[in-house]
Amino acid sequence: MTLTPTLSRMEFDFDAIEEEDSPFPEVRASVSNIDDPDMPAMTIRMWFVGLILCMTSSALNVFFNFRSPAPTVVPLALLLISYPFGKLLAFSLPITTYRIPLPHLPRLIFPVHQPSFAPFRLIVNLLLPLTYPRALEFSLNPGPWNIKEHVLVYIMANVAVGNPYALNAIVVSEVFYEIVLGYWFSLVLVLATQLTGFGLAGLCRRFLVWPASMVWPQNLVACTLLNTLHAEDEDDGIGMYGGSPGEEGRKGMSRYKFFIITTLASFFFFFLPGYLFEALSIFSFVCWAAPTNVPVNQLFGVRSGLGMSVLTFDWTQISWIGSPLMVPWWAEVHIFFGFVLFYWILTPILYYTNSWQLAYFPISANQPFDRFGQAYNVSRVLRTDDTLDAAAYLAYSPLFLPATYAMTYLLAFALSTCVIVHTLLYHGRTLLNGMKKIRVEADDIHAKLMRNYPEVPDWWYASAFCVFFSLAIIAVEVWDTQVPVWALLLSVLLPVIYILPSGFIYAMTGQGISLNILAQIIPGTLLPGKPFANMVFKAYSVQTLSAGTSFVQDLKLGHYVKVPPRATFMVQMVATILAAFIQVGVKEWIFKNVKDICQPNQSSSLTCPHNQVFFTASAVWGLIGPTRQFGTGSIYHPHLYAIIIGAFLPLPFYLYQRRYPNSWVRYVSTPVILTGVSAIPPATGINYSSWFLVGMVFQWAIRKRNFAWWSKFNYVLSSALDSGTVISVMVIFFTLQFPRGGVEVNWWGNLVQKSTADWNRTALLPIPDGGIPWSELISAPLPTPP
Repeated sequence: MTLTPTLSRMEFDFDAIEEEDSPFPEVRASVSNIDDPDMPAMTIRMWFVGLILCMTSSALNVFFNFRSPAPTVVPLALLLISYPFGKLLAFSLPITTYRIPLPHLPRLIFPVHQPSFAPFRLIVNLLLPLTYPRALEFSLNPGPWNIKEHVLVYIMANVAVGNPYALNAIVVSEVFYEIVLGYWFSLVLVLATQLTGFGLAGLCRRFLVWPASMVWPQNLVACTLLNTLHAEDEDDGIGMYGGSPGEEGRKGMSRYKFFIITTLASFFFFFLPGYLFEALSIFSFVCWAAPTNVPVNQLFGVRSGLGMSVLTFDWTQISWIGSPLMVPWWAEVHIFFGFVLFYWILTPILYYTNSWQLAYFPISANQPFDRFGQAYNVSRVLRTDDTLDAAAYLAYSPLFLPATYAMTYLLAFALSTCVIVHTLLYHGRTLLNGMKKIRVEADDIHAKLMRNYPEVPDWWYASAFCVFFSLAIIAVEVWDTQVPVWALLLSVLLPVIYILPSGFIYAMTGQGISLNILAQIIPGTLLPGKPFANMVFKAYSVQTLSAGTSFVQDLKLGHYVKVPPRATFMVQMVATILAAFIQVGVKEWIFKNVKDICQPNQSSSLTCPHNQVFFTASAVWGLIGPTRQFGTGSIYHPHLYAIIIGAFLPLPFYLYQRRYPNSWVRYVSTPVILTGVSAIPPATGINYSSWFLVGMVFQWAIRKRNFAWWSKFNYVLSSALDSGTVISVMVIFFTLQFPRGGVEVNWWGNLVQKSTADWNRTALLPIPDGGIPWSELISAPLPTPP
């Protein structure tokens, strides 16, 4: 077996090969190495439970997407809800096996003896099986609710309940640009964007699913939770507070009991940071001591600062970029190193030296600004026909980025070339062997057990890719989207290029790559002045990669739980297609029946906050365009040099580890360093610093000192914290915040954090009178601040 240096950090264990278990301890701790091929998976009750929950949740999430504030129905919640639902059906449904006779040809129409004439004999032999009596057998209750049915429901939820990314483009076109193309355009575009990645994912299985080294950390948490619910633990002497296997006189605790206790604890505890004592979430205690000191608030702040205060008691803050109990320790070190280097060192240097005029704006924010220090008002540079008014743009303002936003673009440019070069250097041989259909790695126990089931042919996935890409062509050709077919080919080429590099990183670290920035800049350059075309290009490109990665992750989850691959294929395809009809239908109903939808004062708070952001991005990149933002002479032109730097960044590490193969450099993965911090913004510093602190406790200290406890309870604790918090968020919202305007708790613990410069996003320098000077201003008089 050949492992790349970056993969070896998963601590390969050759002793496990003799035990017929995974060579990776993380996988051994959470995934069963046995299988029952006779266990039913695609049962009628599985379809009933899965489709009812997923279609309902997908409709709710479309509604919630238009509301502010609003919760989200996440797949983990459906995994928990479906367990008692399935148990109830297993208890109540009849166990009778039903037989429906199928029609067959009468035997009398064929001769008793074989015809002597060869063609007739061939026809008789081909048709003779159609005379055998056959029956369709099924049962509403084939036995106990099992783990394979449960995981198929969860896979449905993963691919179906999220709000379609393309709906943002559709809503923005209708509300802000008054381009209404109707239900069928919306449906065709959503199906194309959701399912092109499905075909792409299946073609990547030999690289991202079948190899044992492709671990997919998120799946380990799901597998642990599923096994906790469906498997019985032996008493191994390991309890909540530790212990050793086989320790005499010590009674251990089952995973299920541990899960119940920690889930309840996290449920009740979240009422403190989530409702009663919100300062525990925005725990900027340093800022409370110096609420008006801007540099202190910017460095130690939680809401808009760099998070150097480290502490928060809110699990949603800690797990914003993913559970720290899930991501491998080596990846956490990479990510935090990148965060410290780029956001605790380089960003303050650029900010406090006022590079790119950064000090006139908050150090961290989610939106661009004008030269008056206000959020950029796109309407001031728009004509009535939704094209750019160049004279108004020159008289108004260029677009300024806050410091963390500017750093994000810088890293995105570097990552766009770095990840390609790194993949070719470190995984080039694997890709070449995979293309030749040579085995990439020796099969582990999970791959061997999956040989019991027929694999999905590649042509099924290739056909899906072609069909849904054809739908995308229909969408841009039948309706006037201003997107030429060559641009659509370019938009699908981006995820085709990045699916494997993104998949490799995601499978090892739990951190994916987003095409968001590239998918805005490329059409903004090639199709200038066409914001709707920019949105369609972006939606298709970004969602194809995102959905493709999600589909691959679920294929690996099915691989771990030993679900027949064709069952996974059917579940993913059917759930996504049906959800598209539901989601587009709900959107159409809301916009036809709700007054003042997407208006700031809408009576039900259906103000469309996500679509506002999407509109701003479309106007900035589709109208103002990347040429004005990053072109020669622009303030951010130096960002483009990061593309060249990114291409050369992996080379010294690769050459050094080739020269000295046993050095620590073999563990360095430059794309992980760059992409790990890509969640900023909207993430802030506290989401990284607190995440790393918790990760260091569990993934390094406890794992090193008490591996037995870590193996048994680490992933259970992660899923319990997620589960309890998700349920608590929904209970708080629907019982305390949503009904009749909500019930507010006004006291010091909910107000102290709101009186700081961190909360108010205060900038270091005041805006000069008349705004920041702009050398490109024409002779028109300077406008007054809005």
